[in-house]
Amino acid sequence: MKDKRTYTNKKEHGEDMTHENESKITNEDRGPLDLTLLTEQYRTDLKKYQDRESLYIQTENQLKGTKQIAIDMAATVTKLDRRNQDLMKEINRLNEEIQLLEMQIKK
Repeated sequence: MKDKRTYTNKKEHGEDMTHENESKITNEDRGPLDLTLLTEQYRTDLKKYQDRESLYIQTENQLKGTKQIAIDMAATVTKLDRRNQDLMKEINRLNEEIQLLEMQIKK
């Protein structure tokens, strides 16, 4: 009888030809205190937390950007309003000057 562990090729030396040591562990086989199960649950919870934190940071950055845009727009509106008032004063001054010139021409 031939021994199970004899190899015919040099390449097969690293392989377990009997496959005796193979076993599959399912979630049903593990108890609630199983370290691998706890590790997987921790990784899942950590991933959820990281996703939420990433979403929070993204939302906070968008909010800061939006606030800055609103501040810039308010400053621009104020500046344009002042410019508009200055131009209206200048128009009124020029209209008065035109009226004075027209009166001088009529005399």
